[in-house]
Amino acid sequence: EEYGAQPPIELLRQWFDNGGWYDRKALTFRQIIDVIFVCACGPPGGGRQSLSARFPRHFNTVGYTPMQDSSMTRIFETILTNFLGSPGWTEDVKALGAGIVSATIEIYNTILRDLRPTPAK
Repeated sequence: EEYGAQPPIELLRQWFDNGGWYDRKALTFRQIIDVIFVCACGPPGGGRQSLSARFPRHFNTVGYTPMQDSSMTRIFETILTNFLGSPGWTEDVKALGAGIVSATIEIYNTILRDLRPTPAK
């Protein structure tokens, strides 16, 4: 793109900024509601592009040093247990918290081990 914009990301940014898109054919405003966006990215390089500062401003950025699995388990189980402890969750769903955290950490470790960044050419 000539000006460095990334059209798919710009569409998402427009949703964050305006809550939807205007349909010029139907002359209506299109909205997507009840959506939670979770994104992950790494530093530019190895096939990854830098993001416009207008997009990540809509997120809480979390950066951390590498941790042991036991530390990640304690942190994320605490967060998920408290979240699932809020009203509206059944006991069946609450019981899945530890398994979700364990599976997520296993996937994370697999990605770190097997999906290394593409080396620069």
